[in-house]
Amino acid sequence: MTASFASKLVGWKKSAKNKCAWGLVPNNADVDNAESLRLAAGVLEALGVSSDMPSDVPANPGGPLEQYVQADLASELPQLDADRHWRVQAGGLVTEFAQYAHLKTVDALVQANPELRVTIGRDYLIKPDVTVGLLDLDVLGAPPFLHAAVSCKWTIRSDRVQNIRHEYGQLVRHRRGRQPHLVAVTAEPLPSRLASIARGTGEVDAVYHIAYEALADAVARVANDAQKAAWDECVGQRRILPYSALAQTLARW
Repeated sequence: MTASFASKLVGWKKSAKNKCAWGLVPNNADVDNAESLRLAAGVLEALGVSSDMPSDVPANPGGPLEQYVQADLASELPQLDADRHWRVQAGGLVTEFAQYAHLKTVDALVQANPELRVTIGRDYLIKPDVTVGLLDLDVLGAPPFLHAAVSCKWTIRSDRVQNIRHEYGQLVRHRRGRQPHLVAVTAEPLPSRLASIARGTGEVDAVYHIAYEALADAVARVANDAQKAAWDECVGQRRILPYSALAQTLARW
């Protein structure tokens, strides 16, 4: 239930200052939040990561997270469903896909007209972190079909939540055809912050956690009542799911 690449990304790093006055802190924790530190440490303990020295993990894991997700889905999906022609990419505008190809025409009109640029803007030109496309669907014509858009966020903060909601709201609003699976992948350890993106009115289908099993263990052992309640709520409503379920969901959907 834990992503195969999780141990290559989460670990301990040196800290000059943090809420718990630790010499080493988890690299996915908010150093100004003691509960975040304790839960992230619990995750590392559950994963068996030694706290004796800094871990051999990237200094900035956000980019590597995108790369691992892209590579993992590109490998897993053809094995789970070899009858479909998959294309998994990091980045790329949604206008490359069947449901959003019409936005190229819209954008040409907007660029040619200053009044439209001011009135409409260009925030419909979404570039998801990872896209999962389906090729060779004759009913849709030449462009690939956008099967899923994946937003990879190492941790969750209020500004990142709003960015995800806004971008996915645009994808819901502007699509022509079936909606893609709109999801987030994260290593955020604090259930209340996970809830801030997992809750809502449908902009995000689900949040997939790369260390789900380890975080569940940490919540049970060290979380306070508020964090346990947030975790139980989102897990009970299947708004937070293990990363291992993502490829299976896409292959069966």
